[in-house]
Amino acid sequence: MIESLPRIAVVEDNEDLREELLFYLNHKGFPAWGTGSAESFWKLLHRHEVDIVLVDLGLPGEDGFSIVQFLNELGGYGTIVITARGNQQDRLRGLNLGADLFLVKPINFAQLTDALVQLNRRLKQGGAIESRDVEADRQGWSLSPSGERLLGPGGRTLSLSRQESALLSILLTSTHQVFTRQALHDLMFEHASESDLHRIDVILSRLRQKARREDVLIPIRTIFGRGIVFAGDTP
Repeated sequence: MIESLPRIAVVEDNEDLREELLFYLNHKGFPAWGTGSAESFWKLLHRHEVDIVLVDLGLPGEDGFSIVQFLNELGGYGTIVITARGNQQDRLRGLNLGADLFLVKPINFAQLTDALVQLNRRLKQGGAIESRDVEADRQGWSLSPSGERLLGPGGRTLSLSRQESALLSILLTSTHQVFTRQALHDLMFEHASESDLHRIDVILSRLRQKARREDVLIPIRTIFGRGIVFAGDTP
């Protein structure tokens, strides 16, 4: 049985990017349409059916957060945020309002295609994609309320430094999403005058060494050429 592709709406005020996304999606077989503002999106939504909405945050007039929130209240829609605003505050706000995924520009089109297919499957099954049902997806992994310890399945715990906690809080917010080192650096050190991606490798290396000493297998994977991901299962 051939899997049907979801119907996509793209709400993006950058016309060049919107047209590029629509061309790519249509080329891949996704029924897709787009618009440049929230106001026009609501009007078109009454005439064009859609399963998943790609939403930019920095829209003119009504912003993307309000679209995510209202679609979540309506139910039945998948939402993926696409934005250049990759700071942790915006990420957490978008996910808390009901976004299924939060992708930072420039968009990796191949990654976007995979995300659309996975989200469509979960919507058809009556569930949500990984970041919507965070606790289920984490396979029991979470941070303590203070952020000073990583809590794992089976009662496993690991004490964390401030930077290790900051790294894990980002990875746990969007499990199965691959973060480039640059994205992680920008989220963790947004006020730094210069990028030093080696800092991410140092923090990750120390975290892994500590975890090995404590016999805690954290499901963080490094994907060559792409970045770092919290995989949600023990490697």
